[in-house]
Amino acid sequence: MLAMPHALPHHVPIAVTDRGDHPENVHFGSIAVVDANGILLASAGDVNYPVFTRSALKPFQVMPLMARLGHGDVLSDADIALLCASHSGEPMHVEGVAALLARIGADETALACGCHTPYFYAALGQTPPPDATYSRLQHNCSGKHAGMLLLAHALGAPLSGYLDCDHPVQAEIIRSVSHFSGIPADQLVRGIDGCGAPNFALPLRALAQAFARLTLAGEDARYGAAPHRVARAMVTHPELVSGAARRDLILMQAGRGDWVSKEGADGVRAIASFSRGIGIAAKCSDGQMAPLMVALVDALEQLGWTDETSRVALAALLPPPIRSAAGDDVGQMRSVLTLTSPALMGT
Repeated sequence: MLAMPHALPHHVPIAVTDRGDHPENVHFGSIAVVDANGILLASAGDVNYPVFTRSALKPFQVMPLMARLGHGDVLSDADIALLCASHSGEPMHVEGVAALLARIGADETALACGCHTPYFYAALGQTPPPDATYSRLQHNCSGKHAGMLLLAHALGAPLSGYLDCDHPVQAEIIRSVSHFSGIPADQLVRGIDGCGAPNFALPLRALAQAFARLTLAGEDARYGAAPHRVARAMVTHPELVSGAARRDLILMQAGRGDWVSKEGADGVRAIASFSRGIGIAAKCSDGQMAPLMVALVDALEQLGWTDETSRVALAALLPPPIRSAAGDDVGQMRSVLTLTSPALMGT
């Protein structure tokens, strides 16, 4: 018997591709702008529909480990950035994750994330060698998995089976996700991420609030100084969170220390500003990153977060003009995002 289909989100157009001066493709999505108290400041589309967070969840998956280790110098900022990373599999990433595993007497065989072609090839426009083989350490989520293994060790729990939904590691992560999102644990929408780890779908307004809470300098009621330290570590080492020519690196560099950013697969993005205490969460409905970035850059402009310096940096995130086989410009992708303030709507 087939399961009943879930209701679909009410996304709105956020970007279009023009050929000439006529729209050819329309990309739908939603975006939420929220402060640390959960106040919705601006939005477009459906901000209450749960969307799978994918790798945007990583700062909250590392939080139980931070709390268990006491927020001290056991983990450096570079270590923390790697634990939150969707990295490119560059040598600095591989060596860093291997060093983390070595602390508990483990190696890459303990990782249950599998293997894939490292991201640095695509990011740098390189072609992978046809006979290349890859290590689990090069998987973009190997840092997150290393953190789960470190947490298992700290809990005195088995390293094996750390991805099982009933493993103590995953129970701790569920508590963290519920705490920061405000969604009760028994109401979290659950699935499995591409790396095999449990993942959760959150309303964009809840994801944005969770990121806004990372920017607060005060003590969190449950995790103390850990949230702010995690976010600052990511901003201090954006090259470890992502890699050369990657979007998270470009965004955090464009923010010049004020923006913490984390991408999730299939068109998810969250970003927060330390100076404003505001988080943004966005989803492109068809999972494409190019239209999401076009809309997000426009959102930052509409919100007044950008200046001339950041605009120059953010231009690297925008797709080039569409060209014919002869090299002629024949179209472009552009934002059609309109952020609406609830205050203006009287809600």
